[in-house]
Amino acid sequence: MKHTNNIRLWVGVLLLITVLAIPFITPFKDYLAIPNQVVTFDNQSSSIDVPVLGNSVNVGSSGNSNHTVDSSEFYAKEPGNSQLIYEVAGLPIKKVDVSVLEDIRVIPGGQSIGVQLHTLGVLVVGHHQIKGENGMLSPGEDADIQVGDVILKINGNKIKKMQDVKPFVEKAGKQDKKLTLTIKRGKETLETTLDPVKDSKEKEYRIGLYIRDSAAGIGTMTFYDPKSKKYGALGHVISDMDTQKPIEIHNGTIVQSNVTSIEKGNNGTPGEKQAKFSVKDNKIGSITKNSPYGIFGELDSPIKNGKYDKPMPIALSHQVKEGPAKILTVVEGEEVEEFEVEVVSSVPQNFPATKGMIIQITDPELLKKTGGIVQGMSGSPIIQDGKIIGAVTHVFVNDPTSGYGVHLEWMLQEAGINIKDKKDKAS
Repeated sequence: MKHTNNIRLWVGVLLLITVLAIPFITPFKDYLAIPNQVVTFDNQSSSIDVPVLGNSVNVGSSGNSNHTVDSSEFYAKEPGNSQLIYEVAGLPIKKVDVSVLEDIRVIPGGQSIGVQLHTLGVLVVGHHQIKGENGMLSPGEDADIQVGDVILKINGNKIKKMQDVKPFVEKAGKQDKKLTLTIKRGKETLETTLDPVKDSKEKEYRIGLYIRDSAAGIGTMTFYDPKSKKYGALGHVISDMDTQKPIEIHNGTIVQSNVTSIEKGNNGTPGEKQAKFSVKDNKIGSITKNSPYGIFGELDSPIKNGKYDKPMPIALSHQVKEGPAKILTVVEGEEVEEFEVEVVSSVPQNFPATKGMIIQITDPELLKKTGGIVQGMSGSPIIQDGKIIGAVTHVFVNDPTSGYGVHLEWMLQEAGINIKDKKDKAS
């Protein structure tokens, strides 16, 4: 009985070792690496990248959307759906769904832009105390108005800018009446009442709130679609400097900007581009959306970067490879320059997500001028193998030579150039 138990034990151990070893056997590893689905674009010269399992395994295609050169290379032929079929001795062992999308091409940016956003309503960025007849108090704080709230209406009237607030406050104060405020807090819309207090020193009625109706800064253009005039820039959301919350915009403007100097980045301290621009004189487009993937809108007229002024193909997230790439950005004046970078890692993403890539600046000239990635460089387009793959978004504070990038397909989707619709159309 004991001998039988020992045999069972050893057989169990051998089976366990075999099961654990299977994933490390090269043919099995190659089989597991075969994707269930491949998505690519029409009219692209690169082949559809699929693993090859050896001479004993044949790979064929079905449908009209791709064709084969040999058993290892497949090229997109026209939009539509088909399958790649792995066979051994005529028996299918794996099917890969292939979706070929209509070709999408956009013009890369790289230009330095000035950005001015006007908020939806007025944004509350702080509280302050007022010295009135009954001592120090803040009417806004007493009314439970919080930092980050947006004042949409006062007494039912829309508030579009800071100057709209004062007349209502003065009128309510003189008539000894309370104000009814409609505020937006996150996704909620709330109402509250507020009783203005007369400042004993300045003899004016106040509500004890610091408010803001606009924000400005600089960034970099990522892409421009000459057909729709839509553009994308920055690659990340613009947040208010005081509340650190995304700014909900009413409208906005982008303008040409001139980089005057660079404050180099060091470990622990990100660098920054210094630039000047005039909102009145150099407007080039509108801003209609401020999202986690950047700012978006339409350009008034085409713009050029002097490097790549013709539409280029794009890469989906799963097509981005680790290895050399380039970015387009401005470090002096308005001249767009090309610099070498390395894609350290890229995560294939089936759903929109930020920070899909990690990139590292390798260009000696750019490292000398900026120390790496600096503020204002966000949105610089990343180009690899003749395709636009994404944009620079964030710098690593402790390593200014490296930072995050966002895949271009999500920026296109935010701009209204919806790749997903094209995927559905091809289904």
